[in-house]
Amino acid sequence: MNVAWIGLGNMGGPMAANLVDAGTPVRGFDLSERAAAAAAERGVEVVGSVAEAVRDADVVFTMLPKGEHVREVLTSPDGVLANIKAGALIVDESTIDIEVARELHETVSKAGARFLDAPVSGGVSGAAGGTLTIMVGGRAEDLEEVRPLLEVLGGKVVHAGDAGNGQAAKIVNNMMCGVILGVTCEGAVLSERLGLDPQVFHSIASTSSGDSWVLRTWYPSPGVVESAAVNRDFEGGFAVALLHKDLGLAVNAGESTGTPLPFVTQARDAMASLMDAGLADKDCSVLVTKVNGTLKTPSQD
Repeated sequence: MNVAWIGLGNMGGPMAANLVDAGTPVRGFDLSERAAAAAAERGVEVVGSVAEAVRDADVVFTMLPKGEHVREVLTSPDGVLANIKAGALIVDESTIDIEVARELHETVSKAGARFLDAPVSGGVSGAAGGTLTIMVGGRAEDLEEVRPLLEVLGGKVVHAGDAGNGQAAKIVNNMMCGVILGVTCEGAVLSERLGLDPQVFHSIASTSSGDSWVLRTWYPSPGVVESAAVNRDFEGGFAVALLHKDLGLAVNAGESTGTPLPFVTQARDAMASLMDAGLADKDCSVLVTKVNGTLKTPSQD
């Protein structure tokens, strides 16, 4: 297959590179010169426009921050739908609003192409390692066509159901992650203040009822978990702004279905406070600095 990739950031760049490493040439585009250069170093053929990237593509992957970005990339005059061949398959790996995803399924179909909403879970480490969980909404036959590529990107590929169901699964998953992150930060701080060694407590919790993916991957005490962003001044990883967006999508979904989500609302508001402190681009586990009272804004560094 001819493969194009739009969005080569912290997640999209490593994912596109994994396809290249597996023997699938990828033509890619990103507005960020830094992201484009990093992808080029990994073997992605970086080009200067969306139109050039998707020319002759059988499959177009998108990995973008928000639903409005995906809509713009797909529907603008110089975007994907105006430049792909008939019948091409678009696979959106972004996390976006469920209704926007369902809208895009219809828009793409009317344009003579096909669409899957296929958000991912597993963070930057999962993107780099090809161990993501990929939740797919759309036609089963379209998923089976692209499954060999998705299996390079993720250790688990699940058909979640019809259009938008991939996003539904991702939003519920991420709201759980956001709430777990909050209590994990609180637990990390409280355990230390009670005199527990961080490494010892982590070894206990990770094999007990307090275990979670967040605990094992993001534990916010320095030197305990190698992949944790606390070890690199909260650079990279899953940005505060992105988790805030995802938690907001969950709150909206709760409101639209009459489902009270008080814990999720508090987690969203905690991310909002970090954004107000100028930390939108930091990894979301920077929340621990708010819990332990060491929160610093960029102007204080």
